[in-house]
Amino acid sequence: MRETSRMWTDKQRGIGVSQEELLCKNACGYYGNPAWQGFCSKCWRERARTAGASRQEIRPRNDGTLPTFSKFEEKKNIEKGRRINTMRRLFWGSPSPPKPQESAESHANVLKAYQSLEPGDFTGFLKVLRSPSSQRLQSRCTAFLNTMEAYHDLPVQKQSDLAQDFYQSFAEYFSSFPEAQVTQIMEHVEKLIMTRLHKWAFCHDSCDDEQKDLALQRRIRSLNWVTPQMLSVPFPDKKTSVTGDPFLPAITAIIEMDAKRAPQDKLACVSKCSQHVFEALSTSSSEPANADDFLSALVYVVLKANPPRLHSNMQYVIRFGLPHSLMAGESGYYFTNLSCAVAFIEKMDGPALNLSPEEFESFMLGQRAPSALNKSQQVARDTVHLLEELTGRQEKLDQGMDALNVGLQKWVQAVHSELDEATIRFDVVQKEITAQAEFSQVVSSSAQDASLQEDKEQSVRLFKDEHAGSKDTDC
Repeated sequence: MRETSRMWTDKQRGIGVSQEELLCKNACGYYGNPAWQGFCSKCWRERARTAGASRQEIRPRNDGTLPTFSKFEEKKNIEKGRRINTMRRLFWGSPSPPKPQESAESHANVLKAYQSLEPGDFTGFLKVLRSPSSQRLQSRCTAFLNTMEAYHDLPVQKQSDLAQDFYQSFAEYFSSFPEAQVTQIMEHVEKLIMTRLHKWAFCHDSCDDEQKDLALQRRIRSLNWVTPQMLSVPFPDKKTSVTGDPFLPAITAIIEMDAKRAPQDKLACVSKCSQHVFEALSTSSSEPANADDFLSALVYVVLKANPPRLHSNMQYVIRFGLPHSLMAGESGYYFTNLSCAVAFIEKMDGPALNLSPEEFESFMLGQRAPSALNKSQQVARDTVHLLEELTGRQEKLDQGMDALNVGLQKWVQAVHSELDEATIRFDVVQKEITAQAEFSQVVSSSAQDASLQEDKEQSVRLFKDEHAGSKDTDC
């Protein structure tokens, strides 16, 4: 049985990586990366430059003797001067710095303009960079872009070194700023530079990224039989996931990485993917997901997505991304785990999946198909879950019907009670109205009789008065 690395496999969990194993082997406190043999980007570059200088130091001359110390110092000074002149030419367009020096007041105005930028305001950064007060910085960016495009045939590692040197030199202009503000400005600078250089620097002809992309895609395609259970992924059940695969948003996010051009935008897709992985894991358990669950789920997402040009995209971020984005913070943690996931996939064997070498080989040759058995088991589980759900719904429906019947009976009784009460009230009111009408009629009749009697008496009095008057006239 082939032995597997402790960093990549675990007999119980399938995949296990501790926090210490994610850190740089140089114990600097930053995140390491399998692409840098476990070192962080800073330590790896220093190590690579030291190794390159050592190889040049011990290179024998044509006569077979080693160079003397004075010759070595002379060569070292020449190389140092060449690097300085190269950077000056990239920044100012000539081997010597520009004669007009920036005044203290102008420098303060430029810093004030950059200091007022809002986080993530790339449009505002471009406006400040194109302002007259920031012409010196704009000239640096323009000269660097023009030089890199003119010398796009340089080896990609050389282009990477030049880009990293440019980032470092540009950041020194804002050395008086807090680290968070310098980081924010440099993210804008990286986006500006690499969006334009993407077509030259991505998947460069001087490296074998394209071949490794194809090899990784074939490897992932050959592992399409791997199931979440083999990776010990705590896959949510159908009761808690009604929308299909809960890792689908993470799969979509990692596929979108290839469409981005700036390293930080590609890194944002990795962070977004990882956050979706944690969200999917949270649906399967009330407890927060641990690092092993996350890495196992990330391996599953990569296998399901088979992202296009994954190796090239990761190398592009490593070569031309800002060092702090990969060495620390949330983005560095997520990218390091993605690198571990890819390395695990490339080295995956039977013990990593809790399979014997014979079983692993039969799956790779297509002689066994766990998907059929798993599919039938999944269908059976889905059917049981569906029946349980339907039973629960039926019970709730019956309870609702009983409650509705009880409520309806109470309502009918209440309506009948109110109707009886209204009928009684109506009878009482009707009797009162009838009595009042009869009383009014009696009062009206009495008043009419009294009025007639009064009219009659008045007529009699008038008659008597007229008769008495006629007698007096005759006399």
